Amino acid sequence: MSLLAALDHLLNFLAPAAGVALLLVAGTRILMRKRPPALSWRAQVAILFAVGATVLVAGLVLLGRDGKMLTYGALVLACASSQWLVLRG
Repeated sequence: MSLLAALDHLLNFLAPAAGVALLLVAGTRILMRKRPPALSWRAQVAILFAVGATVLVAGLVLLGRDGKMLTYGALVLACASSQWLVLRG
């Protein structure tokens, strides 16, 4: 496998974590305008991306395959819980 192909696989593996992090922070900013944010949007995205990437790696190790629905469900649950903890300040 070439370096470019390996990079492509890595980016595609981490794309769900990045997407969930960005959408969750953007949705929170839109729906909770009256509440001042505890952290900047970049910090929130970084925290949620790290949590999401950890969940994806754990799902790959435990289940033996990437792309299982159980892993994606755990990704959403972990990111939502982390965002809730971040917003509590």
